[in-house]
Amino acid sequence: MRIMLNHRILGRFTERLRARIEGPHEWLDASDWDAARIADAIATVDVYVGSQLTEDDARRARRLRLVHVVGAGYDGIPLEALGPEAIVANTHHHGKSIAEHVLMCVLMLSRRVLAADQELRAGRWRNVAVDSALPFGDTLRGRRVGVIGFGETGREIGRLCQAVGLGVRAVRRDPSAALPEGLRPDWVGGPERLPDLLAESDIVVVTVPLSAATRGLIGPAELAAMGPRSLLVNVARGPVVQEEALYEALSAGTIAGAALDVWWAGPPHAPSRRPFHTLPNVVMTPHNSGHTEETFAARATDIAANINRLAQGDPLSNVVRAGREGAATPGGGGKAD
Repeated sequence: MRIMLNHRILGRFTERLRARIEGPHEWLDASDWDAARIADAIATVDVYVGSQLTEDDARRARRLRLVHVVGAGYDGIPLEALGPEAIVANTHHHGKSIAEHVLMCVLMLSRRVLAADQELRAGRWRNVAVDSALPFGDTLRGRRVGVIGFGETGREIGRLCQAVGLGVRAVRRDPSAALPEGLRPDWVGGPERLPDLLAESDIVVVTVPLSAATRGLIGPAELAAMGPRSLLVNVARGPVVQEEALYEALSAGTIAGAALDVWWAGPPHAPSRRPFHTLPNVVMTPHNSGHTEETFAARATDIAANINRLAQGDPLSNVVRAGREGAATPGGGGKAD
């Protein structure tokens, strides 16, 4: 079996991956290869591990039996260009890491940590004791968080927010789906209840995948409905929120602040066409909310286990697109909801 890895983060777990793959295999670490070299080799590969694949490479890769995405989102894989035998699977384990990141950002915004840090670095002691014009920070207990999308990530965010005293409400595709023990949101509704969630929530967290239905989901009307003391956190995909509308809302004080871990462009480009970096009420991070060692160690274990199942002819876990031969059965869903 010939396996190509094209993922720089997971490349740091190569030893863990290979130690768990049973049977003979040839390993190609393409994480630092250029596009031409990948194109030359892709037609000889049985398993591709990575989150991005071009349409041309997908069409060349007619030997592929498995494309294993290194996360939940598989929007970087052109499903329609793959051969009919190719299975596509994903992996998760990012929920707790992202939930902690969300809580960190909410605390930073609520307590104005970025401004305080910058002031003190400049030698200025500026707090409410010495500056009566400075607004107080806010405690979280008793406030309300609204989670858009209540899949693995959304539920972990809800659980952590609940633990610090926040009331939780959520919208998801299937509001009747069972919730894990101990998670007790005030309510869970379908997409039609998004206006209620926006109106009731002090903090709105976006976790839905990017699709035709969710692109531009949060625009001027939705931001206005949130209110001037509210916070927005986006850990989903940048284009779920309308770029221009968010910049204008933050600049004008339509909402109090935002934490953005996902953007409208990626490296080497600037994250946005608008200068979010000039706004004092924005926490900016480079799409790293799920980047903890524990997340990727667990993902490496999952991927190795699925490669072993493929070799043995057993059903795979977390299949989001089954191959024509029916060698796998859906086992984990492909997209958060």
